[in-house]
Amino acid sequence: MPTNGFNRALKLQFGLINYDSRYLTAEAFGFKVNASGVSMKKKQIWTLEQDEKDGQVVFLRSHLGRYLASDKDGKITCGAEKPDPDSRFLIVPQSDGRWALQSEPYLRYFGGSADYLSCFAQGIGEQELWAVHLALHPQASLLSVARKRYAHLSASDGEISVDSNIPWGVHSLVTLVYLDGKYSLKTCDSRFLSNDGKLVKENTNTTSFTLELKSGKLAFKDSDGKYLTPVGPTGTLRSGRCSKPGKDELFDLEESHPQVVFQAANKRFVSVKQGVSISANQDVETDMETFQMEIDKESKKSMFRTNGGSYWTLVTHGEIQSTATEVEVNTMFDIEWRGQRVALRASNGKYVCTKKNGQLSAVSDAVGADELFLMKLINRPMLILRGENGFVCHHKNSNTLNANRSVYDIFSLIFNDGAYHVKSVNGRFWYVSRSGLVCSDGEKPEDFFLEFLEHGRVAIKSSDGKYLRGDQGGTLMGDGTNVDVSSLWEY
Repeated sequence: MPTNGFNRALKLQFGLINYDSRYLTAEAFGFKVNASGVSMKKKQIWTLEQDEKDGQVVFLRSHLGRYLASDKDGKITCGAEKPDPDSRFLIVPQSDGRWALQSEPYLRYFGGSADYLSCFAQGIGEQELWAVHLALHPQASLLSVARKRYAHLSASDGEISVDSNIPWGVHSLVTLVYLDGKYSLKTCDSRFLSNDGKLVKENTNTTSFTLELKSGKLAFKDSDGKYLTPVGPTGTLRSGRCSKPGKDELFDLEESHPQVVFQAANKRFVSVKQGVSISANQDVETDMETFQMEIDKESKKSMFRTNGGSYWTLVTHGEIQSTATEVEVNTMFDIEWRGQRVALRASNGKYVCTKKNGQLSAVSDAVGADELFLMKLINRPMLILRGENGFVCHHKNSNTLNANRSVYDIFSLIFNDGAYHVKSVNGRFWYVSRSGLVCSDGEKPEDFFLEFLEHGRVAIKSSDGKYLRGDQGGTLMGDGTNVDVSSLWEY
């Protein structure tokens, strides 16, 4: 977690593409390495780790948890369970955004194609250059390292401002769009950031940036060789004057948790506007009625964080207040998914109900109307799904969807009274066919239900109660009877 970060900084995971447009691949058998992958799946994903003593030195860890290494003769291996001196590399960034990887002990460069990889070149040629394709989910929060502030869409000024204390609401969501080795920054209203700070509809040369890494942080370099930086009092994000990235040009990507709004049986929104007590007594949705849902990795229970940084917690007599500053047993809630509504159970085993005055209290043994809440996800108007085998994408020649691609399509998520409609790029809607295929050309929208079951993962249920899953052939199906790794999606 960065020193001031509201959320966890994302681990940098990526694919490395050689001059032959093939991905560096770690095979499970014999810990062999080649550059034969045609797309970025599990075997092509590498995690960057930095040496704690020397920030310039990096280690490349494969999906098997083994480290890339080179001996003095340039022979490449990837079997070590812990980094050793031979696994120390230096990143040498090139002007076109590609990397050369230099063995730190032997000063030779890593390159090659197919099964013929070595780290013996004395200089950097085309064979020693690798393009970097980020493997993390492309929707995140962007934190300026120097300003310790978050980027957000400032619609009134028509810019991205870097002046938020916390990444709150839909305007703080940034989507990274990857195309031909370059990255663009897309706002929640589907505009792209241009290097002059303006937001534009089309993705062009001025909206394309190469990604550079420095001390584990990201820098975005435009086509003129200048870097994105926050400028002026509101931190307008645009290219500055620097042709080398300093602290002002560095950013962290942080994971973007789901943020939700609750509406109680009294049709009013749950809020912290009135102080510490959590109460359903507001008629409009503001930051005070928006809560960040954080799911505990071990117990799978949910915590709800306010925009002031505190958590919902169970206090005496079953009352729910926003007084907790740390996560502990009384800040954890079980969510029961009941179609278009949810029920919340507190750590005392009782259900949360809405009292006559709107106050939330965990005092009920059973679920009736007062224990049901409408829960609306507010910070994913654009939906990008990644499953165990890749991203969800339109099939090239049919109305079905692939669930195993290294590129993604961006779908629109439309809320409908506790359910959601998913709209395709072509303006048509998702539905499940009689044969269980998820199709993307529906004239009318069909209801789907989102169940946030794990940290960073959502299950999607169709209106007939079946889960969406990726099958062995890479097709998106709507016939899952239970939740497993094939039916959980990063979103």
